[in-house]
Amino acid sequence: MALRFDTFNTSKKVTWQMVTFDTLRKLALSFPETTEEPHFEKTSFRVKKKIFATYDDKNKRACIKLSEINQDVFASADRKIIYPVDNKWGKQGWTLIEMNKVNKGLFKDALTTAYCEIAPKKLADQIRPNDEE
Repeated sequence: MALRFDTFNTSKKVTWQMVTFDTLRKLALSFPETTEEPHFEKTSFRVKKKIFATYDDKNKRACIKLSEINQDVFASADRKIIYPVDNKWGKQGWTLIEMNKVNKGLFKDALTTAYCEIAPKKLADQIRPNDEE
């Protein structure tokens, strides 16, 4: 998936807007064949029974599944807002996002990337940006 580098452009004035659970839910459920299911004390979003994101209401954090490379790219925006889970899960690409601090555009790109990494290619291709533009 191609990343939108304008999301990371720090020369622009960025308006920080808290991303809510409703925003997460609306975006996640807009992806093809996504389901919302409980996962322990969290809410999970899955495609073909595989989790690509969870939400922890108590801590106002999302957790998404990224490749190691994409995890590093997204964390480079601000490691206090997007960072690997601090255990073996983090080394597998599980990445925490502080919902009350993340920019909405950056969050949308990260969640879309997580979906595309977990979804079958046929489904992921339906939402990938057209790289030829």
